[in-house]
Amino acid sequence: MRKYILLFLAIVATANAQKHELGKVTIDELKEKVCPSDTSAAAAILFKKGFTRFDLDPDGHFLLYTEINYKIKIYKKEGLKYADQQGEYYVGGNNDEIVFFSNACTYNLVDGKIVKTKLKSDSEFKESVNENWTVKKITLPAVKEGSIIEFTYVLKSPYLSNLNDWYFQSEIPINYVEYSATIPKYFEYRTVITGYQKIDLKSEPVLSSRHGEVEHTYTKSNVPALVEEDYVNNIKNYTSILKFELASIEYPNHPKENIALDWEGAVKKIYDTDEFGKQLKKNNYFEEDLKPLLQGVTTQDDKIKTIFNYVKSRMTWNNQYGYYCKEGVKNAYTTKVGNVAEINLMLTAMLRFADIDANPVLISTRNNGVSIFPSRTSFNYVIAAVEIENDLILLDATSKIASPNIIPKRALNWFGRIIRKEGSSNQVDLLPKFVSKDNVNAIIDLSNDGKISGKVRDQYTDYLAFSFREKYAKTEEDSYLEKLEKNYGNIEINDYKVTNIDDLENPVSETYSFKGNNSVEIIGGKMFLSPLLFFAENVNPFKQDKREYPVDFVYPIEDKHILTINLPEGYAIESLPKPIALSMSENIANLKFLITNTDNQIQVSCSLKINWSVISAEYYEELKAFFGEVIKKENEKIVLKKI
Repeated sequence: MRKYILLFLAIVATANAQKHELGKVTIDELKEKVCPSDTSAAAAILFKKGFTRFDLDPDGHFLLYTEINYKIKIYKKEGLKYADQQGEYYVGGNNDEIVFFSNACTYNLVDGKIVKTKLKSDSEFKESVNENWTVKKITLPAVKEGSIIEFTYVLKSPYLSNLNDWYFQSEIPINYVEYSATIPKYFEYRTVITGYQKIDLKSEPVLSSRHGEVEHTYTKSNVPALVEEDYVNNIKNYTSILKFELASIEYPNHPKENIALDWEGAVKKIYDTDEFGKQLKKNNYFEEDLKPLLQGVTTQDDKIKTIFNYVKSRMTWNNQYGYYCKEGVKNAYTTKVGNVAEINLMLTAMLRFADIDANPVLISTRNNGVSIFPSRTSFNYVIAAVEIENDLILLDATSKIASPNIIPKRALNWFGRIIRKEGSSNQVDLLPKFVSKDNVNAIIDLSNDGKISGKVRDQYTDYLAFSFREKYAKTEEDSYLEKLEKNYGNIEINDYKVTNIDDLENPVSETYSFKGNNSVEIIGGKMFLSPLLFFAENVNPFKQDKREYPVDFVYPIEDKHILTINLPEGYAIESLPKPIALSMSENIANLKFLITNTDNQIQVSCSLKINWSVISAEYYEELKAFFGEVIKKENEKIVLKKI
């Protein structure tokens, strides 16, 4: 679907708004201090009402006309941002889209009277996003807490396949939203409504005499704010959105043209283009460089590793997404800079040159959302995959710290489509099945005044190693250590060292010594400490009573701590937490906690494993309860007494 986004993406109305018309602002609305349906809301859209129709241009061609009227109430200073509105439109084709705002004004209550302030021309401007997209922006005047703002947004587009997504939900509450689409009989669109809100079809389709048009109207009242929850892939995947896809066109006296494709048809059209399939057939630009590198390399694994590392080291990603080559693989190879397609199609071509069964995999990134319709616009990214014995090795050379089957998080979005040479395709599960590990080993000395000191070795594997390398490369070490000290209860870290930061075949390890005085309580001559000390998690990340969205951990994780605590002289163990083993249904997650003591030492082993990358919302209550038990166990107290 199209990419234009209005900043608000919201739909809310107040209960006393009856006709949902612009200019009908009341004193009672302006006096309202909080949103009746959600007292925490910073703003609410009193209504969002829009329609799309098909008009004819002077040459007799159809174009889309979409008009949306908004009325927004500002309750708190955090809601002042809704004074800034914008609309993005396409200017990269033969005919540009057009966007404009009208009826833009602000209403305030001054000395008991309604004062209306209109938008001035100097508060409206446009900016170029890139060669294909421009954004029109406005800033509503005189906006403050208590204000009501109104405006009309209009988009004119010659691109009939780009009937806009319509959002029934946003980050602020909703009272009323209405949308109607009047479509000539010549055009058939497939529609789907995503999300968890039930949207009402206001009436049966209405047939009019103008071009045999059919009108559909959709409404929704009292929609709660869309709450961003922890461990969510892309909130857009769960937002209530009406989506359109042009399925067919049938003009009078013309044969029916089928536009919509199945997945096989969609990927084949991509593969057959010069910007995709033709690029995979080129190899003369790299042959002379690659042959010496492969000389003496005999195994398939070594060939894959050699080629993958060569592309990563030679090429630099320009941060541009897409599955089409813009400058072409040959030019990208020469300049050593390319977009996603140029780098990963080049990688695929090189692997094929070395007789490796490699093919491209089309992906919709996490930010782009999950594909709904089988169409070419469902994807915005491409990686390479090597097929071996009914399995795949996924490769993405846009990241210099990626390794086989460790691709950037942006590409881990449920599923992709692999395209083979003959044009066939299959769905590919992108969710990792192997467990990435964080293994902590610590030797800790406890003094009789409650202070702790010791040494730590923390080792990260697979995706956790990738994540560490990514964050570490973007952060100054002093800043990183400052955050680490704060996260661990303001301990003091010294002798910090990282190993294997550039050795992608081995786990990353960090070692350091530490001192701290905030992990032990001394009360009445007794010491109280958590078995994991400052490593213990204190807050359950799952706070909501109910959850509508899946819980997305991205990849399976094991978080393991092995601690040896040396007790101070003059103290003995009074009590220890009991060992425990917990498991969720279907082995979604499990906890193993062991604690033992010998002489003047306590040994603690705590392993928390999340075995599923994505956990359905139906398991949320169980997951919340499980993490509650984890937090409880990690914070039970070891009690030491004086002897």
